[in-house]
Amino acid sequence: MGCAPSKQTTEAEQDAIRNKEIDTQIKQAKADSQREIKLLLLGAGESGKSTVLKQMKLIHDGGYSKEERDEFKEIIYSNTVQSMRVILEAMEAMQVPLEDQAVGSKYRDIIWALPVQVQSLSAEVTEAIRYLWKDRNLLSVYDRNREYQLNDSAKYFFDSIDRIGDPDYTPTAQDVLRARVKTTGITETTFRIGEFTYRMFDLGGQRSERKKWIHCFEHVMALIFMVALSEFDQVLIEDEHMNRMKESLLLFDSICNSRWFKKTSIILFLNKIDIFREKIEHHHLLSDTFPEYKGANTYQETSQYLRQRFLALNKQSATKQIYTHFTCATDTAQMEFVMNAINDIIIQNNLRDIGLL
Repeated sequence: MGCAPSKQTTEAEQDAIRNKEIDTQIKQAKADSQREIKLLLLGAGESGKSTVLKQMKLIHDGGYSKEERDEFKEIIYSNTVQSMRVILEAMEAMQVPLEDQAVGSKYRDIIWALPVQVQSLSAEVTEAIRYLWKDRNLLSVYDRNREYQLNDSAKYFFDSIDRIGDPDYTPTAQDVLRARVKTTGITETTFRIGEFTYRMFDLGGQRSERKKWIHCFEHVMALIFMVALSEFDQVLIEDEHMNRMKESLLLFDSICNSRWFKKTSIILFLNKIDIFREKIEHHHLLSDTFPEYKGANTYQETSQYLRQRFLALNKQSATKQIYTHFTCATDTAQMEFVMNAINDIIIQNNLRDIGLL
C-alpha cells in the first residue's frame, strides 16, 4: 500500500509556493521600479514647461483625439481675444492711435466689449481681429511687446484668424501646443519611451510655492530646467523690476546647487530659440541686459554666452555634469529627438549607478 502524503508536507509545499510567489512579486516590483523614471520639470513661469508636457502626450501617448482638441477651442479663442486686448491697451498707454481712427475704433470697441473668457468667435469678432492685425500703428506697438506682457502665441493665432474663426474649426496639434493656460499646483504626465515608463512632474513657475515642494522630489532620477532665452529683455509679470533671465539664473543657481538634487541628473533646456533668434536678428541687444557682454550680437555668440552663464553656476562642475539642449518646445520633431537623447543619458546614468557601467 502506498503512503498518503502527510498534512505537514502539504502545508510546507504550500508555504514554499506562497514564498516563491511573494519573491516573484518583489522581484517584479523592483524591476518595475527600476524601469520607472521620475522626471521633474522646473523653470520660471512661461518658460515652456506645459508645452513640453503636451509634446510628450503627442509623441509618446497617442496624441490628442478630435474631442480632446475641441476642448481647447475656448482657451484658443480667449488667448486670441485677450492678446488683441493687451496690444490695444499698450497702444493707449503709449498714446499711439489706430491708423484709421474712424474705422479702427469700431473694431477696437468690438474687442473691448468681449468678456475675458470667450466661448466662440463670431464673424464680427473674427473680422475685427483681421482688420486690426493689418493696422500699421498696431503692428508697430506689437513690435514693442518686450515693453508689456503679451502671450508668445499672439502672432501665431492672429495669422491664423480666418481658420480659427471658421464655424467648423477644430484645433490642430500645433494649436494645442500654442494654447496658453497658467499652470498652478503640480501636473503629472505619464508616458513610455522604449521599456521605460516616465512620470513627468510640472511644478509650475510661481515664486511663492517653490520652497514648499522642492524637498518632496529628492529622489527623482532627472530634472529638466527650462529657460526661455527669448525673455532676456523682458520683466516678470509678478515683479516688473525683475528681469526674467536674471530670475531664471537665480532659480537655476538654487536648484543646481540644492542638497536635494546632489545625485540628480540635470538637463538644461534653453528654450524658445525661434523667438530669441528673431529678436537678436531685429537688433535687440543682449548687452542692454548684460552690459558685461562684449561679443557680437549674433544668435550663435549670444546663445552660447547665455549657456555659459548658466553652466558657470554649477558649484559641483568637477563631479556633476549639466546636459544642455537648445530647444523650440513647439517643434514636435525636435522635441522627439531631444527626449530620445535624454532617454539615453538617463539609461547610462542609471546603469552606472547600479554598477553595470
